[in-house]
Amino acid sequence: MVNIDDFIKRLEIILEYYNLNASSFADKIGVQRSSMSHLLSGRNKPSLDFILKIIDIFPDVDLYWILNGTGVFPKNSEIIENLNQNITVSSLDTPTPIDLFSQIQVPLESNIALPKSKQIEASAENEKNDEIEKIVFFYKNGSFKIYSPNQFES
Repeated sequence: MVNIDDFIKRLEIILEYYNLNASSFADKIGVQRSSMSHLLSGRNKPSLDFILKIIDIFPDVDLYWILNGTGVFPKNSEIIENLNQNITVSSLDTPTPIDLFSQIQVPLESNIALPKSKQIEASAENEKNDEIEKIVFFYKNGSFKIYSPNQFES
């Protein structure tokens, strides 16, 4: 059974996260504004249709999180939580973030023996054959979004 008070708190977290008021949220998911008002006041309980619309429009909202508080919001924060588990704490209890780029090693090919102009040509040729795997945007609030070119192809 969904605890309505906890559900309302999680709904308010979603509104705050997306910087929306109740009216604009209702418009965005396609429900009447009065329905949203009744829900936030505790007068009505959320319908399955209401919850499915939220999950459809806001893919960062996890079904189990919105219903009963298990899981995480936003969904991408699972990755951040996994990274935070690997943070070491110094004697001053200040977290030391992981160096995300320390594990990246660029293999040196046989370009070393080539003259500088040949190295540039070889590098340019390799870049033509490279494909973008993913693009990651990091935001100041600690969140991020991952885009993959493959997800946009038909």
